[in-house]
Amino acid sequence: MLTVSTVNVNGLRAAAKKGYLEWLAATAADVVCLQEVRAEPGQLADEVRSPAGWHVAHAHSEVKGRNGVAVLTRQAPEAVRVGFGVPEFEHSGRYVEVELPSVVVASLYLPSGDVGTPRQEEKERFMAAFLPYLVELREKAAAGGREVVVCGDWNIAHREADLKAWKANQKSSGFLPSERAWLSEVFSSGYVDVVRSLHPEVVGPYTWWSYRGKAFDNDSGWRIDYQVATEGLAAVATSAVVERAATYAERWSDHAPVTVSFDWPGAGDRAQS
Repeated sequence: MLTVSTVNVNGLRAAAKKGYLEWLAATAADVVCLQEVRAEPGQLADEVRSPAGWHVAHAHSEVKGRNGVAVLTRQAPEAVRVGFGVPEFEHSGRYVEVELPSVVVASLYLPSGDVGTPRQEEKERFMAAFLPYLVELREKAAAGGREVVVCGDWNIAHREADLKAWKANQKSSGFLPSERAWLSEVFSSGYVDVVRSLHPEVVGPYTWWSYRGKAFDNDSGWRIDYQVATEGLAAVATSAVVERAATYAERWSDHAPVTVSFDWPGAGDRAQS
């Protein structure tokens, strides 16, 4: 199996002190995608920056303490790309992709937005630029005999089943009709929401819970962390699990890892370091 995990770590230095390193040591994943690293590689301890047994591709933000994404692979990637060719976002720490022999894996941290502010305008510019790139990526990968999976914090709940308080959030960033329509465009352009394809009628499973109040204890969350794969790869997904912490005290991020296994030919070869 090819197993891919993705998680918004909400600050990698903090997560490393709370349980991230123990989780990484125990995971069976062949590829791990991280978002909101919030640190340049030089600011990370050696065991966090370059954990034993992993090859790491970092993309940090030029604004210190913000954003940051990474992809960890057990096998050395054949190529790494930071950004998707749009100058505004090239050094924002929001996108990095790696090429493995027959699959491209990307880590994405889409802007969160805030209705009526420049942050929402930034989110809309990002979405407008990113969708054409996704189409281009799928076509180029297919020409090279590869499938694609874009993992990360997409900061949009696509359906009512993807957040607990959907009625109260219809005018909130992350559940706006325009954002949901954009995600529908992504899913009609040759990509598949892998978790939803395996669990079509399930409420959630949620991947983010606010630290405020009793959101986690009440499972009042949002499903905003996705693995979005091209159709050929999505068709061989065999399991998808949200690794929700057993208790509030055991959380090392406000997000939970989303782990998907694919029955992908040659996965054993690719998983070797």
